Amino acid sequence: MNPDLTNIKNIIFDLGNVLLNLDFDASIEAFQKIGLNDEVINRKHAYSDPVFYALEVGKVTTEEFSNQVRRVINNPLATNKQIEDAWYAMIKEIPANRVKVVQELNKSFNVYLFSNTNEIHIRRLHKEFKDQHGIDFPSLFTKDFYSHEIQDRKPDLESFKKVIELSGVNPGETLFVDDLEPNILSAQKAGLQTLWLKKGMEMAEIFGETVTSES
Repeated sequence: MNPDLTNIKNIIFDLGNVLLNLDFDASIEAFQKIGLNDEVINRKHAYSDPVFYALEVGKVTTEEFSNQVRRVINNPLATNKQIEDAWYAMIKEIPANRVKVVQELNKSFNVYLFSNTNEIHIRRLHKEFKDQHGIDFPSLFTKDFYSHEIQDRKPDLESFKKVIELSGVNPGETLFVDDLEPNILSAQKAGLQTLWLKKGMEMAEIFGETVTSES
């Protein structure tokens, strides 16, 4: 399936489950090992404490985050490193084939990133990405936008308006790619063209065909 890129000049990618592989259960299991009770957590409810949202929109520091997590897991002896390691456990790899496709797309489009994320994840992801691929992660994009930096997150409509304003793109000429339907619907309300990357769809295959056909 080739996306319709007629009149498209810009592409905005989501990060998790689009470029980056995620395993939410890995963080749940890691938190359980340092004290989180099964009665408090399940996969759907795992990150419902307000501190996770606050970290994602840059409203708390990493130290404040760790202090609150110690209360949530009822383990005052958990170290900041243990908490950050558990929180980061969900972050897996960005496969080389996806990196290559983004690099190829850069030859024909302005490529952006817009992710709901946080300082802990991005700081470590940037380091691991460079160790694995030998290049800086932000170099893949004209500009990368993170919820904790712009202090708004998807699917809030205001977050899309901020990204549009900060990037200077024309929404009608911009394709937004995300794996979550609520984010897609909000992007459409903001005037963006959209591609919902549903479960089982692989961005490297979809956009790889586009890159091949244009080269």
